Amino acid sequence: MITKEQIAADYQTIQEEICAALEQCDGIAKFEEEVWEREGGGGGRTRVIQNGNVLEKGGVNFSAVYGQLPQTMKKALNVEHDEFFATGVSIVIHPNHPMVPIIHMNIRYFEMPSAQHPEEPLRWFGGGIDLTPHYVVDGDAQYFHAYLKSVCDKYNADFYSRFKTWADDYFFIKHRNETRGVGGIFYDRLTAKEGITWETIFEFSKTLGRSFAPIYTELVNRNRDTPFTEEQQNWQYIRRSRYAEFNLVYDAGTKFGLETNGRIESILMSLPPTAKWIYNYQPDPGSAEEKTLTLLKKGINWVDAGH
Repeated sequence: MITKEQIAADYQTIQEEICAALEQCDGIAKFEEEVWEREGGGGGRTRVIQNGNVLEKGGVNFSAVYGQLPQTMKKALNVEHDEFFATGVSIVIHPNHPMVPIIHMNIRYFEMPSAQHPEEPLRWFGGGIDLTPHYVVDGDAQYFHAYLKSVCDKYNADFYSRFKTWADDYFFIKHRNETRGVGGIFYDRLTAKEGITWETIFEFSKTLGRSFAPIYTELVNRNRDTPFTEEQQNWQYIRRSRYAEFNLVYDAGTKFGLETNGRIESILMSLPPTAKWIYNYQPDPGSAEEKTLTLLKKGINWVDAGH
């Protein structure tokens, strides 16, 4: 049986692999690391990259925390016990180029004692990856979703359709009535009760984690040399503001980190370095900006480009 210690160790390895790949992709920027301890139990490694050739700000964070679960989180998770263990890798990258997309990924594992079955802990895996282009490029979105479908199909024929719909619903900015980007996949509380073993779910989690580097390297290299204007960069800052709104208002990971007394700098590393809120901004009719807004909706079949 896989243990929480093994899961945490493998997640740390994935963090190291992704950091090395991103440094190679950028070409000049290097990650800075902070090792931290959480009051109450556990800690993590925060790794941040800034001011690179193309990576303006990014974080690749690992944590493994344990201790007493606050009452608010017990209620939110609908669990009875106070003790918990959680480990995961969380990534957000904000590029300096408006044609290179923002990307987010998270893989995580949660465990706590079970009142009904003391010999078997209550545990589950969660995670996901989603893409937030400043300008939606059909070919990039199709590549992204096709890659994710291939990862999902390796483990379960239903994963992609289920998790894609879940992502559409989760990464939705309700007060704007628009999706955060072109979605991806998202899942939570995935257990062996789904008809597959714990080992298979863990392997799926790791494969998803290791998909990050090839996916994002490809998307960066497709777009990094495209010329852009000041107006396009201004649009990039407007789109970043929507990303910030989602993370501060709706993101479950942000809420969990704050409620469990997590490290603030690590939790808020997902926010962009620069963003703009322009009152009642309206893109020009027929512009690329307007086209992007029309594609920020649920239910688009990106794999078959059927929108």
